[in-house]
Amino acid sequence: MKINSEELEETIEPVKKTDLIYGIDDRPPLKEALFAALQHLLAIFVAIITPPLIIAGALKLDLETTGFLVSMALFASGVSTFIQCRRIGPVGAKLLCIQGTSFSFIGPIISAGLAGGLPLIFGACIAAAPIEMVISRTFKYMRSVITPLVSGIVVVLIGLSLIKVGVVSCGGGYGAMDDGTFGSLRNLGVAATVLLSVLFFNRCKNKYLRMSSIVLGLCIGYALAYFLGMVDMAAASSQSLTGFNIPMPFKYGLDLNIPAFIAIGLVYLITAIEATGDVTANSMISGKSIEGESYLKRVSGGVLADGVNSFIAGIFNSFPNSIFAQNNGIIQLTGVASRYVGYYIAGMLVLLGLFPIVGVVFSLMPDPVLGGATLLMFGTVAAAGIRIIASQEINRKATLVLAVSLSLGLGVELMPDILNTAPQAIKGIFSSGITTGGLAAIFANVLIRVKEDKTE
Repeated sequence: MKINSEELEETIEPVKKTDLIYGIDDRPPLKEALFAALQHLLAIFVAIITPPLIIAGALKLDLETTGFLVSMALFASGVSTFIQCRRIGPVGAKLLCIQGTSFSFIGPIISAGLAGGLPLIFGACIAAAPIEMVISRTFKYMRSVITPLVSGIVVVLIGLSLIKVGVVSCGGGYGAMDDGTFGSLRNLGVAATVLLSVLFFNRCKNKYLRMSSIVLGLCIGYALAYFLGMVDMAAASSQSLTGFNIPMPFKYGLDLNIPAFIAIGLVYLITAIEATGDVTANSMISGKSIEGESYLKRVSGGVLADGVNSFIAGIFNSFPNSIFAQNNGIIQLTGVASRYVGYYIAGMLVLLGLFPIVGVVFSLMPDPVLGGATLLMFGTVAAAGIRIIASQEINRKATLVLAVSLSLGLGVELMPDILNTAPQAIKGIFSSGITTGGLAAIFANVLIRVKEDKTE
């Protein structure tokens, strides 16, 4: 039997002792593989469909378009997950890595959509995807520029800016602003019910209830909204729920401008850092080494796959794909790290994406239901950024970098009118607090030099 050099290298790589039931290259029996795949699906399903729902709501897209975007998000996630688990050439981490659209992209994508609609969104996502591919090849050099401090600042800004999106949904969405029902007791009551339900299930000792907390909270909120007459079933009757959603490359066309490219490109930089952390954590949990040539190959392949998968997702009318961190916790809970389980997950996601009824059902979800869950999710994004920052030494330089980037980023976010008299090109680039604060953090971290006083 012929063994290629890559297989030989991975065979001789030392594997640390773990409590895993099935390792990376083990093949669990069908019943156990399907059960493990279903648990992963429950944990990441809501996170996959939430970005297209939020973006469609902000852009006031019709039900048919929203449903199609949700279906394509599931389809793209399935294809991307298969590539990560399988590894095609140098593309893929060859670990049990699940992919979907990071919340980090929501803000810049909404800004691009308001400026140029779906063609500009998909054009910018496709054009900026090679940024992450390049980073995967030169990551050891970029780490001196995109430090954990910079990453933490950007993640905090992403979380804080998205909280506004969550609050808008809790109040009833942009449609409620138009008809005067925004912030009504009914909308806020449904959102609060979802939020409290998610918190209740998340604190349960039963691991299955905890993993399904967001799904269960959404189901309770959806049911309550239905009985309160907030679900427009008439809209669903006008949609075709039979047949299949056939993926159509470039269905909405392509467009591009510099501000959208820079804003989305910056998030690609940050997700490359996040992907590295996720692959490292996955390797540790799976008993693989986190140093040496094999580790670098996994990290490089994982980040490269992020870029390639995002490029493919844009072609099929979906948003950038990156590695989800949630499945690392499920690997620990189930003891199953087999990448072959990822094949089942990928197949389930692709199948769900092909049936129109899946997209339509979730597109009918009232904004307050989604807002109650996303408000908590976005808060955890900001909290994750704070944890990254807190893990670093906050010396005088770090304090100055934090002060400059947070003040500029939040300043633009809270008072966007400050750019009213700026040229359109400048306004387009810096109208996003994430972009402004992120660029400020990068340049401040590189340019600020402080001689620390070591005397007591």
